[in-house]
Amino acid sequence: MIGTRPMPGSTSGVAPTLILHGGRIHTGDATAGTVQAVAIRGHEVLEVGTDAQVLRNAGPGTQRVDLAGRTAIPGMTDGHAHLDREGLRHQLPSLAKASSVEDVLDVIADEVRRHPPGSWIVTQPLGQPPEYHPGPGGLAGGRIPNRHDLDRVSPQHPVYIRPIWGYWRNATPLVSVANSLALARAGIGPHTRSPSPDVVIEADAQGAPTGVFYEHTLVPLVEHTLMRAAPGFTAAQREAGLRHAMGQYNRVGTTAVFEGHGVASEVVQAYKAVHAAGDCSVRAVLTFSPNWQLRGQGDAAQLLSDWGAWLGGRGMGDAWLRMQGLYAELDAEPGNNRLRAANHPCTGWAGFQAGCALPQDALEVLVVEAARAGIRLAGIWPNLLPLFERANRAHPIAPLRWVWGHQSVLTREQITRIKDLGLVITTHTNRHIYKDGDRLMQRQPPGGDEIVPLRRLREEGIEVAFGSDNLPPSLFGPIWHATARQSRSGQAVGPDQAITREQALHIATRGGAYLCFDEHQRGTLAPGMLADVAVLNADPLSCQDEVLPHIHADMTVVHGRVIDLPDLPSRSP
Repeated sequence: MIGTRPMPGSTSGVAPTLILHGGRIHTGDATAGTVQAVAIRGHEVLEVGTDAQVLRNAGPGTQRVDLAGRTAIPGMTDGHAHLDREGLRHQLPSLAKASSVEDVLDVIADEVRRHPPGSWIVTQPLGQPPEYHPGPGGLAGGRIPNRHDLDRVSPQHPVYIRPIWGYWRNATPLVSVANSLALARAGIGPHTRSPSPDVVIEADAQGAPTGVFYEHTLVPLVEHTLMRAAPGFTAAQREAGLRHAMGQYNRVGTTAVFEGHGVASEVVQAYKAVHAAGDCSVRAVLTFSPNWQLRGQGDAAQLLSDWGAWLGGRGMGDAWLRMQGLYAELDAEPGNNRLRAANHPCTGWAGFQAGCALPQDALEVLVVEAARAGIRLAGIWPNLLPLFERANRAHPIAPLRWVWGHQSVLTREQITRIKDLGLVITTHTNRHIYKDGDRLMQRQPPGGDEIVPLRRLREEGIEVAFGSDNLPPSLFGPIWHATARQSRSGQAVGPDQAITREQALHIATRGGAYLCFDEHQRGTLAPGMLADVAVLNADPLSCQDEVLPHIHADMTVVHGRVIDLPDLPSRSP
């Protein structure tokens, strides 16, 4: 049992405020290696070493924590986190326990009793988090509740069951449901036309809408078009969601995130509010996702020159919250993205702006001007690599550490190009090794050596950070994927690209810090570094393979402060 108590001892002026001792502390520092104890003063590491070395400097006010043999590591950085999305799922009534239409109606009826007539009731999607399986038709009898079902328990409340964020399940269609009053509020009737070929408004034999919507796209459209009358996430919900999510990420040893998919203004405002209240327990580096559709045809050079003052280099902010760089994307769905962006400022589950995507000619200008202004760009689609090279020919981008994430497959030729550009790679092993590994192995040359080729990337000296993509939030899954190289079915996925656990832990800690331009401040436990520490329930360097992806933190320290961790869930959230 980990316990804390004041420690009498030295009255030295450099006495630590906190000492963790009696453990196995993997410092990540090549000189120190693994030690027994770490001393913290304020928000920095003061000393690491043996118990005897560190404890002798304790003062009257030093808090001492006996790790009782447990393992501690530097706090980890999630390089593609979507932290805000994790919290939003807990701001709406859950249908996770509903296995039938009647179960769904019981949840709605309970909400009706707690809200005045006329007020909206908006729930989580159908299905079991975090992937919201089994999907459409998964309730008893293969039924989906329709407006008539919902009307039975909510005749005086507009009700909307939200669709999932499609990447949670990586399958379409997405399904959402509205009752009759919600349809009326939204102006949806027999003659309402679908806003997109990807949206189906289900109708009965008489042509009247049933209240069920199907979307054949992974990024929701209905909530931004047909059902935009339903309330989106409020500022209060986003702030509460961030607080909840930070606790969840701390619980799995994550103390910092890099939001490489970009965040929109409503997410930035929520972060600022939580920061102003002093409630941050996760450091956040936010890449900006602007809605270009609102900005007309202004001078890109002048705009980015101005933005370079606060987005360039390490960005603007402090040790807890920093804005840094821009998200970039070619617009592959111009029609659908215009529809989503028109619901500004609401971004729904996304948290980033659909209006950030640009046509080829506009993005070609943007990347060059961003390089000129000293602004890093981050993106996730394969078609960005030639554009990054074009920018580099005009202005070298290696010092800016542009980010390329989510690549499932990388050839030797692409790796050479990545190295030449000085790109930082963020991986999505939750999907590309674990969930989709079987499918990718069928499409790749024998051996699968091009599927998330971590060993080859490391051999070429390319900096890599792990990203969870919030699917689920823990980085111990990616650490396991990188070392065990197994799909969900147990098939080997590119086994020759496996790396050691020490190398994987380096990626999760120092690699993530490098991604944020923070490698000289955090990512290792050495004197003068920021005091971010995760005390774990198992040693990630020596535990059994089956234990590794399920490791959690028993204690997390961020900025020298012991964080109150949420209770472990009795089952999946």
